[in-house]
Amino acid sequence: MRELDVTDRDARLRCLDEVVAEFGTIDILVNNAGISVAGSLEQLDDAALRTQFEVNFLGVAALTRQALGPMRRAGSGRIVTVTSNGGVIGEPFLDAYCASKFAVEGLMQSLAPVAAQFGIAVSVVEPAAVQTNIVQNTDMRCLSTDPDGQYGPLTEKFLRFVAEGFGTPQSPEDAAAVVVEAATSDTPRFRWQTSEAAAASVGLSLRDMDGSTVVSAMSDILR
Repeated sequence: MRELDVTDRDARLRCLDEVVAEFGTIDILVNNAGISVAGSLEQLDDAALRTQFEVNFLGVAALTRQALGPMRRAGSGRIVTVTSNGGVIGEPFLDAYCASKFAVEGLMQSLAPVAAQFGIAVSVVEPAAVQTNIVQNTDMRCLSTDPDGQYGPLTEKFLRFVAEGFGTPQSPEDAAAVVVEAATSDTPRFRWQTSEAAAASVGLSLRDMDGSTVVSAMSDILR
């Protein structure tokens, strides 16, 4: 076990270098570190956006880049990144969070065919609500920003949506089992969902060619 802050460049380099020195290569990288910042774009300041992307996108990109060399030289490896159904559907007041998850999905989907040429399988795992502390740990400070006093009622509806969405979350053990399957399956694929709720949510967006279905569904949250 090693402690690692994914936003600390020196810690990243040291951690993966130690693993390679001890084991000779890196067989599997699971990118699972993540945080959430709440707020609609007008409420979000630059610091909140940077914090969100430092962990959810830049940390993931940096660790993946560092792991690719040993995997490429070994001619094998698995890279599994835990994203979210929010990496496929943009949810109101989670602009920064969903943007970071969309970004990392695009990064991994672009990387996948290149990495495959070196025997490396790249996958994303997309949970919906999971029973973790992410809601309690979400940075809600930007929600208090209320230009012209018009965001208050919408913010209340968002908070009610979050409370209802996490009313019956998936267990961490069930979600983790899908991560393990993605990392060890004999038939790896790019996209994995961890529950029926996640599959329904992701599927809603992936088959919505003009985007109207998703926008309508997300607008219902604020009605």
